[in-house]
Amino acid sequence: MTFDLKTLNDVFFRACSAGDERVMQWRDAAAKWQPITGRQLYQRVCAFAAALSGWGIAKGDRVAILAENRWEWAVTDFAVMALGAVDVPLYPSLTAQQVAAMLADSGARIVVVSSAQQYEKVAALRDQTKIERIVLMDHAPEVTQAVWFGDFMPDNRAASGSFERDSNFDRRAYDVQPEDLATIMYTSGTTGEAKGVMLTHGNIASNLNVSTAAFHWGRQDICISYLPLSHITARHVDYALLCHGATIAYCSPFDLLKQAMSEVRPTVFIGVPRVYEKVRQEVVRRALGSRATSAILHWSLRRGGKNRATLLAGATPQKASWKLANRLVFRKIQQGFGGRVGTFVSGGAPLGLDTASWFLDAGIRIQEGYGLTETSPVVALNTHLPCRMGSVGKPLPNVQTKLAADGELLVRGPSVFRGYWNKPEATAESFDAEGWFRTGDVARFDEDGFLYITDRKKDLLKTSGGKLIAPQPIENQLKADRFVGNAAVVGDKKKFASVLISPNFPALESWAKEKGIALVNRQQLVTHPEVLALYQQVVDRVNASLASFETLKRILVVADEWTLDSGEITPSMKLKRPVVAQRYAEEIDRFYRDEATSHR
Repeated sequence: MTFDLKTLNDVFFRACSAGDERVMQWRDAAAKWQPITGRQLYQRVCAFAAALSGWGIAKGDRVAILAENRWEWAVTDFAVMALGAVDVPLYPSLTAQQVAAMLADSGARIVVVSSAQQYEKVAALRDQTKIERIVLMDHAPEVTQAVWFGDFMPDNRAASGSFERDSNFDRRAYDVQPEDLATIMYTSGTTGEAKGVMLTHGNIASNLNVSTAAFHWGRQDICISYLPLSHITARHVDYALLCHGATIAYCSPFDLLKQAMSEVRPTVFIGVPRVYEKVRQEVVRRALGSRATSAILHWSLRRGGKNRATLLAGATPQKASWKLANRLVFRKIQQGFGGRVGTFVSGGAPLGLDTASWFLDAGIRIQEGYGLTETSPVVALNTHLPCRMGSVGKPLPNVQTKLAADGELLVRGPSVFRGYWNKPEATAESFDAEGWFRTGDVARFDEDGFLYITDRKKDLLKTSGGKLIAPQPIENQLKADRFVGNAAVVGDKKKFASVLISPNFPALESWAKEKGIALVNRQQLVTHPEVLALYQQVVDRVNASLASFETLKRILVVADEWTLDSGEITPSMKLKRPVVAQRYAEEIDRFYRDEATSHR
């Protein structure tokens, strides 16, 4: 189903005009899922828009959102855009200093925060911003300098009674034009600098019109919203689901996702590669609990591997051996997602052929897509048919793509952003002389027009021998192993490639305990001979699939867990390569003190 959306306000009116009794769901304090109807959504957005207008918020003004995924996030988003104002979503995992910098850069006048913890981030450095009011979603009477979101919400009983549209509100929302700025979304900054991406209503609406047309979602579908709405992928998916009439169930804490999947039993699952990698690691970890279970898993995956073509064609294999494997293993893996998912989508970062193949062998076809915040976001997407594993699908019909002389993917079309907020030079550098947007990604097309992203242009390593190495595919293979939390391939301008590995410490510590290795501290653990031998085996398996110039000659297992808080990972789970290179500069230098030899 394609749409004819002009602005994101059309998404809102489409969602709340259908008369559905369950547009959204949220978990209350008693852990029960409560519905929000289309009528209630309209009334809540209308009420909060009136409050914002009363505070002087008008067209072009910026309102920031610092919150986890919850129904109040969506209400704030729609209320801001209905006024023609601009929302500025911020990752709730950001530090107070990062939040203050983005609030100051955007010039936001109001910020809506989820909790007392998020309030403190703003309050601590409020004098560095232009914030006039802080609105708090949680009811926390002890926070006296914030306005409670609930004060503006209509009574639930009134919301279920008679219903009249607010003509003034509707007219103001319909007056918003496609060329009007809708949002400023700050990129996660893998290179160290966060930039505010300016997206218009028309940018995102034009993408929504065609991006999910092939999936045929409808009112029978439900999806858990858990990926941060401050990321364009999650936000785009929620808009698309509302357009299709599907239900969104909000899951704020990531650690409750497993429980939410068993309770909500979604029919659509959207994940970033790291989520799929963790599921795979958990399945393997459990299987290794006994020799028999491990043997059954491996036998089943081999049976699945013989039926890849059938699964990619959208059919269910009919061989008896596959049906047995499905009954013994595959159904249990699917039950981990709730047991009803018909569409699995991966975006936000490269999935990796190894991970995609493993899930396909387990009977789960993951549709991988590709896009950037600057492209609103979808450029290409694998749909139910056709689907080609390893690719990110074919470009959308309203997007133009081509490859530059150096292999960089260039994009042009209505979904390409206006520019970077307050950064005219960075904006100019992002486009070539003909107006093509430089994605920064190296890509290729196959003979059927499927797009393959091979690496980030800035991430490519060039050895002293002139060979180019794409580190991301190698890192993805390493991360597929249950003992690897993260990995960073290094070796630019050096004779050979090496790798730093941050372990999956729960898996490693459990393994070490079984082996009788004393767990004094993590530094001693990662330097233990048996642990080093374990990771050498992991690297050897990956090296076996690489060209000789790509093979990893030296390894460092670090005692640190790379996280968002420690700075090596972005909020969207991407590796900050420059941060890793700087933090471990001395260790990396030791890899290459004697480049006359490339032995381990």
